[in-house]
Amino acid sequence: MVGSIAAIGAGLAVIGAGIGIGQVGGKAMEGIARQPEAASKIQTAMIIAAALVEGVALFGVVVALLGNNVGA
Repeated sequence: MVGSIAAIGAGLAVIGAGIGIGQVGGKAMEGIARQPEAASKIQTAMIIAAALVEGVALFGVVVALLGNNVGA
């Protein structure tokens, strides 16, 4: 039972990361379309934000999988 709960937690972390990176990428494309001369600054900020979202998702997956071993 604990394994399935950990799998659900890991899945939610991955879904959240996908939504977050999608939002970051979409808004960055909107910003570049509105102000093409700022494309390099927007792209840099987008990459940093995407990396942070991915890091949080990886942390969530690790915590969910480590929680699988608790009480076993």
